[in-house]
Amino acid sequence: MKINLLDNRHLNVLLSRERLRKGPDREPALDLMLKEILRKANQFVPSEAGSILLDDPIKKREWPISPELVFVACFGPGSSRLPGLRLPVTTSIAGATYLSGKPYLSKNVNRDKMFYSKIDQISRFQTRSIICAPIFVEHSTYGVIELINRKEQTNFTEEELKLLEIFAGYTSTLIQNVLDARKHIELAKRDGLTGLFNDRYFHTKLEREVRQVKKGSHDLILLFMDMDHFKQVNDQFGHLTGSHILQEVSEILQRVVPSRGTTIARYGGDEFVIIFSQTTLEEVVQVADRIRTAIKKFPFSTVPIHEKAKAEFIQGLLTCSIGLASLRRHIKSLSSNSNIRHLLIRKADAAMYTAKEKGKDRICIALP
Repeated sequence: MKINLLDNRHLNVLLSRERLRKGPDREPALDLMLKEILRKANQFVPSEAGSILLDDPIKKREWPISPELVFVACFGPGSSRLPGLRLPVTTSIAGATYLSGKPYLSKNVNRDKMFYSKIDQISRFQTRSIICAPIFVEHSTYGVIELINRKEQTNFTEEELKLLEIFAGYTSTLIQNVLDARKHIELAKRDGLTGLFNDRYFHTKLEREVRQVKKGSHDLILLFMDMDHFKQVNDQFGHLTGSHILQEVSEILQRVVPSRGTTIARYGGDEFVIIFSQTTLEEVVQVADRIRTAIKKFPFSTVPIHEKAKAEFIQGLLTCSIGLASLRRHIKSLSSNSNIRHLLIRKADAAMYTAKEKGKDRICIALP
């Protein structure tokens, strides 16, 4: 039995959902597991065709009253045409199952007003009967699993519908595990205070980007930023205020820095680094100046240490010093990826200290 699957790139989009539980370090192979679920369901309830459909979370957020279901795994005649196809939830048996959250048995689709015949036209298949069960994650419906046309020309039974519900439960558990694994893996990359990438991920990402630059002709720019007067503020107003300021700085960076082709990380303490992989040094200088200006103008405030205390604004005291280094301009020998990474960091770091020595609140470019 051949099972057709939606490609992993598009399948990943359908799993762009928020869940947070402790999970494994490695992500389960979702595509292989979906195949196995359909294969086992078909063994217990032999059918001519079947499929698993998941809702599109982006469409669901934008248009909550009219979500769409997407074919992610299917088997049967003409099923190779179905992966990625979207199904309206308001005019289909799968959609009715999804909206109600209840299993559905249709012994004769020609007499069922919810039957959506357009899928048969696309797959060139003739549907006679369907059993369909909802897939839940926690308390939300994520999709459905369906079997079509019981083999041996017999009708599906209520017992077989209950059996399909069990396989829907297996699918729910699988999706939960994948979401938990993804969240767990993502959290391992993040700094606990700011939510930015941490230094461990930064080093991994930078080495990967260096490898890509060596293969092509584009440049790689590293921005190294350190907050000016942060220790003074931290000592005067306390660590709660210091932590709050670092969180606000991370929000400024995420707002000012273009998301495309960049990686923002907290390097340690009040130091931040940004990798620019799709732009020129001249363009990064402009972004760096926007960062410098935004931080200088931002109305940072203290965190009161007791109920009667009031927050104090400390705007203008906190600024930043920024150093920039270009792989193409400032690294002479493109030897090992690890050496290049360390050299680029040292160059950007040295440029940042030059900015501090020249009076702070400025941008310096590394020396050749």
